[in-house]
Amino acid sequence: MSSNYKVGEDAIAHFLSFAVVGWVDVFSRECYKEIFINSLKYCQENKGLILHAWIIMTNHVHLIVSSNTNKIEWLVRDIKKYSSKQIIAAIEKNATESRKEWMLNLFSYAGKNNKNNKDYQFWKQDYHPIELNSASKSKERLDYLHENPVRSGLVWEPWHYKYSSAIDYYTNEHGLLAIEHL
Repeated sequence: MSSNYKVGEDAIAHFLSFAVVGWVDVFSRECYKEIFINSLKYCQENKGLILHAWIIMTNHVHLIVSSNTNKIEWLVRDIKKYSSKQIIAAIEKNATESRKEWMLNLFSYAGKNNKNNKDYQFWKQDYHPIELNSASKSKERLDYLHENPVRSGLVWEPWHYKYSSAIDYYTNEHGLLAIEHL
């Protein structure tokens, strides 16, 4: 993590943001979003990730997470490492990806200019963890997260966006991932 933001107590929910290098809109394709979702599911089932809220936008994600059994920074490392490898492999194999050469060149350039990578860099290095240690801070970040697709003009209402936990908070239905309400 290369910022002034630091993870606090892992059992307390944290708001996290991480973005694709160059703000490339990789997640405009459903197949790449599914890879990221599977990474989150794996960490929920096997690594103690407690997911309170989430959203996948076209070029970044926001999560509200905690863990009673693992360090948040280790979970983020694993999520980013696994998802980046899987998404880049999917881009390479995707015969219908019109932006394949452009994206791979950008990820390769970013990777070669970062000593922490061998070939490609998919995610920006930082993830800006913010400890949600008050009810007002939790509500502010939760609203910000769920309103993201509305502000972007993708949907009229937050719960209409498929790749988000908004449906779990605004309706009696359940979304794509199991969550633990704040």
